[in-house]
Amino acid sequence: MENEKNPTLEEVEELAKGIARTPAFVRLMTYYRCAIMEIETKLHVLNEELSLQYDRNPFESIESRLKSPESIVEKMIRRGIPLTVEDMEQEMTDIAGIRVICSFQEDLYSLAELLVEQDDVLLLSRKDYIENPKSNGYRSLHLLIDIPIFLYQGKRHMRVEVQFRTIAMDFWASVDHKLKYKKTIREPEKVAAKLKVCADTLAMMDAEMEEIRRTIDADGEIE
Repeated sequence: MENEKNPTLEEVEELAKGIARTPAFVRLMTYYRCAIMEIETKLHVLNEELSLQYDRNPFESIESRLKSPESIVEKMIRRGIPLTVEDMEQEMTDIAGIRVICSFQEDLYSLAELLVEQDDVLLLSRKDYIENPKSNGYRSLHLLIDIPIFLYQGKRHMRVEVQFRTIAMDFWASVDHKLKYKKTIREPEKVAAKLKVCADTLAMMDAEMEEIRRTIDADGEIE
């Protein structure tokens, strides 16, 4: 974006320290943690129920995170968002995040569908980077959902981003993320091209593994 600003590290750290100490920020982060717990509980319940039905667990693991104060402040400055807790909650959609890692792509979609079908879960947006991968090869299903949390003061709605990936997709994304933080990369275009090839290869592997699973489920053995 042309209007984006690029704050210095020192500016970000100083502002983040100030905001992180305010009661309003601490309270908001607590609300986000509660929202994460609500969704994690729903996913664990689904995992238990579906494991009985299909004799396997739909997901392998769940990871959750809250954006650090520094990351929040840097993004708000870069996007020209006023540095208030109210604007933070209103404008930022990725403060709270959950990543669900599945063995099979089919399980990934089934689990995501069952989650958003629950009557207290509101789907705000859906980005399918599996059907439509990013140009660099990134694949994942991103859901932005609204979830109510119940406090002694009453009900409050919070937004949480939930990402669904297969093990292969998560492996690729993890490696790609680490490489992005390297200060110097020789021949970056060549590295990017190799990463794209790896992403496509892993996608084919996911498809093959899915086919093997279907064969086993249908016949009880691999032909």
